[in-house]
Amino acid sequence: MTDWFAGAVAEHYDEDTTHLPVDLVVDALVELARGGAALELAIGTGRIALPLAQRGLPVSGIELSPDMIAQLRRKPGGSEIPVELGDMATTRVDGSFALVYLIRNTILNLTTQDAQVACFANAAADLEPGGCFVVEVVVPNTRPLEVFDLSDTHVGVDEYDADTQRLVSHHFRLRDGSWERLSVPFRAASPGELDLMARLAGMQLRERWSDWTREPFTAASASHVSVWEKPR
Repeated sequence: MTDWFAGAVAEHYDEDTTHLPVDLVVDALVELARGGAALELAIGTGRIALPLAQRGLPVSGIELSPDMIAQLRRKPGGSEIPVELGDMATTRVDGSFALVYLIRNTILNLTTQDAQVACFANAAADLEPGGCFVVEVVVPNTRPLEVFDLSDTHVGVDEYDADTQRLVSHHFRLRDGSWERLSVPFRAASPGELDLMARLAGMQLRERWSDWTREPFTAASASHVSVWEKPR
């Protein structure tokens, strides 16, 4: 699996994600964890894991990119979070968890259906009975090309092939006076397909919101936060 977050991407990741919510995410995860341990798949630089740990939850992680882990380790408290280096679809960690979570479309970084199914199975295996698997992800668009962000310093364009469910996000970012391009492949998956993956892993849908504000998910929602529960 390609490490798309190496080098400059890891170096600038926190800078490039300052616009994303943190408190709303942490509040929801704390409630779902019910005081138990949490496991973040693709923990990255600890943008969510560190404030979650500061709220008193034991947090562990899995991360494919050594450079992202290095950024995490440089932060206060970052060296105290156990992180396994590896693929979130296959890498196992010791113990069981009340909460496993995967945010910011990262499930789509697994570019085959088999890998996405394996990720759900891996999450279910790490959960204790009654535990929850939480995924934040976009709803696939139906257009071959879509501009999803447009500003003076960043242009984001999605290229989508409905036949193969292949999605490529092209990021053009102005940094130090020069434009940089990063194109990352994904595999788009509908909410219904993800529900089926959860069922195959022995989990059932408990809640689905349109975003971290917990607004209801509707046909007009552009994204969703889904919570699947492992039966007791």
